[in-house]
Amino acid sequence: MKTTLTIMLTAAMLAGCGKSGGNSGAAAGDKPGEPAKPLEPVTLKMYQIQSLWTEADFNLLIAEPLKKKYPHITIEFIPKVDVEKAMAAGEQIDLIAVWNGNMPYYKDFDLFDNITPLAEKMKFDLGRFDPGSLDSIKALSDKGELIGLPNMLQFNALYYNKEIFDRFGVPYPKDGMTWEDAIEAARKVSRSDGGVEYRGLDPDYLTRLLTPLSLNIVDGKTNKASLANDAYKRVFEIGKSIYDVPGNKPKDVMKGSALDRFTKDKTVAMLSTINILDRLRQTPDLNWDVVQFPSFKERPNTYGMYDLHVMTVSKTSKNKDDAMRVLEVLFSDEVQLLSSKTAGKLPVMKDPKFNAAYLQDTPELKNKQIQSIFKSKPAAAPAYSMYYSKARGLLVNNFVDYVNGKKDVNTALRESEEAINKLIESEQKK
Repeated sequence: MKTTLTIMLTAAMLAGCGKSGGNSGAAAGDKPGEPAKPLEPVTLKMYQIQSLWTEADFNLLIAEPLKKKYPHITIEFIPKVDVEKAMAAGEQIDLIAVWNGNMPYYKDFDLFDNITPLAEKMKFDLGRFDPGSLDSIKALSDKGELIGLPNMLQFNALYYNKEIFDRFGVPYPKDGMTWEDAIEAARKVSRSDGGVEYRGLDPDYLTRLLTPLSLNIVDGKTNKASLANDAYKRVFEIGKSIYDVPGNKPKDVMKGSALDRFTKDKTVAMLSTINILDRLRQTPDLNWDVVQFPSFKERPNTYGMYDLHVMTVSKTSKNKDDAMRVLEVLFSDEVQLLSSKTAGKLPVMKDPKFNAAYLQDTPELKNKQIQSIFKSKPAAAPAYSMYYSKARGLLVNNFVDYVNGKKDVNTALRESEEAINKLIESEQKK
């Protein structure tokens, strides 16, 4: 969620940036007792893979606080340059913002480095992070190394249209529901009224059901799919149960924008998806609220896998100490609280104060049940494969065939596994 840059940042908030785990702003003297030497001016370049940062976010959470703590560092934000081409051209790359699901693809470019020795050198406290988030990043490395730090967690939640529930006299959804509970609620509001067809529950996409069980389709270590098992069968059957609710199946399953159906058409009573608070904030005519994401009975209080925006220090950087100073500022308590309260980027830190502060500076959300989101925790994220995206499309196609009665569940899963492994074999031969 973005806010305008007219928000005034108090000097007191930013003056302490970095107090929670960084080294001093000047180099140490050569001998004990010597005064510290001034740090040399340096210009760093920060690239991003995908649109994870806006210019406003960058200025609010990195550039401005950095001026307060380390004025010798100038940082350039390069949001739209092809990182692969920049590497091939030998361009300076110091910091990279990347989604953890894309890191396996870029790992083969030898772009990421183990950040732990650098953190130890700079006295940066890794113990402040949610351990599960660090484990999810380590899983992406062949040697189990920490090849980046998580600066934002993508959460899942269940959003609902209060007017539809009021129209049919049905109680609102509540925290702690299982998928079976959500399906039962959908039965009560999947109805036609005044010539309008209302759908009770839109699961958005198949991944919303897969990830709470830590299912990411292709094993990131072996690059093989193994889908003909009870876990995938359970997901497929729950998905079909959602669409089997009378009046709840759209004409084209898994197509179109679930967000538009919820916010524009206003014909969906419940939407289970990721963080859409920014869009909802800009839809003042929608009477909505939010509750905890539905759980599988076997995984209570669990939503999608660790879905992380990650900051890394490039292996090719010649300014690693100063790049780590940037991360020191970004991950200071002061800036992380600002990220949570104002920018809507949910920190991935152990201290609960960051969740408690989430979007407190957003008046439009004051009366919403935002804290319900945090009653669930993300599932562990096994290593992603570079073939994940293409494999996901094949699995979704077979899921749709199953929902539409063209295949039974076992056939759909078996054919998905065969098609995905065939695709990977073909890609590996190129």
